[in-house]
Amino acid sequence: MATLCRPSVAVPDHVITQEETLALARETHADHPQRDLVLRLIQNTGVRTRHLVQPIEETLRHPGFEERNRLYEAEAKARVPGVVRQALAHAEVEPKDIDLIVYVSCTGFMMPSLTAWLINTMGFRTETRQLPIAQLGCAAGGAAINRAHDFCTAYPRANVLIVSCEFCSLCYQPTDIGVGSLLSNGLFGDAISAAVVRGEGGTGMRIERNGSHLVPNTEDWISYAVRDTGFHFLLDKRVPGTMEMLAPALKALVAQHSWEIPQMDFFIVHAGGPRILDDLCHFLDLPPEMFRFSRATLTERGNIASSVVFDALARLFDEGGAADGAGGLIAGFGPGITAETAIGRWARAAPMAAAMSN
Repeated sequence: MATLCRPSVAVPDHVITQEETLALARETHADHPQRDLVLRLIQNTGVRTRHLVQPIEETLRHPGFEERNRLYEAEAKARVPGVVRQALAHAEVEPKDIDLIVYVSCTGFMMPSLTAWLINTMGFRTETRQLPIAQLGCAAGGAAINRAHDFCTAYPRANVLIVSCEFCSLCYQPTDIGVGSLLSNGLFGDAISAAVVRGEGGTGMRIERNGSHLVPNTEDWISYAVRDTGFHFLLDKRVPGTMEMLAPALKALVAQHSWEIPQMDFFIVHAGGPRILDDLCHFLDLPPEMFRFSRATLTERGNIASSVVFDALARLFDEGGAADGAGGLIAGFGPGITAETAIGRWARAAPMAAAMSN
């Protein structure tokens, strides 16, 4: 079975605190009729710090879509290779061992995808398959894990590299002053992450089943409007309540595996906001500590889109991982409204001497 190994995560050096975010909102939108509501919503996110690819002064300036996308490409090429090298080292594989690269990002556009550039510059084989995923938003982290699992099921000895590159701050639009947009300005952060899924061997989550669920007639709840000035993020006020609709799908996938959620040992989920985690506790009947890794990501880095699940999983690794055989769930949530979910058991690689004797 495919094993999701330890992720590598990096964030830019520029940091903005919640206090600084609130001060900017008060100053920039002093005359906004719902300013006080926006300030309360930003405070309630629990996001203490976020990392940005540019200083806040540059982030607030809009030089145009072309310049924004040029910066996205330049920063991706500068920052992704280091994260990839560390993820490969965590999984104890080399570029030549990778059979598929899955690249996920919803905050910039490149064609050919960054996958082609990685193959040309980092020593991957020219026959390495490429799978860019651009339009699943925050759910794409879970989707990348699931497509890697599918690939390793079809090719059991294959290895898949997943790369997530999210520069959410490059989507800031100063003319978007709806409550949802202003809340987003205080919620999203920037991050790059990578992880390897190994068809054989490795330490991490050995994936046994994956699934996808779309909530009908919610495709306009989270979306981009593509305009002359770039991507304009649209967030419906009903989005925070989606866990009531998605929790049954998580339960159903677990039940298909003859498991029960209360008996599972770890949960790595997309933390789009605090209510997502609070509602999962309620609808899945789980204590808050089961989502401590996702909440830590939200608190320290904000909503980093498709990188959230990898950052939260890295925190589980930092804690020493789970017990061998422990059951767990990974879920990404995003536009659609879509949930991409994987379940499996924690597996520790056999010591080299024992492996050779077998």
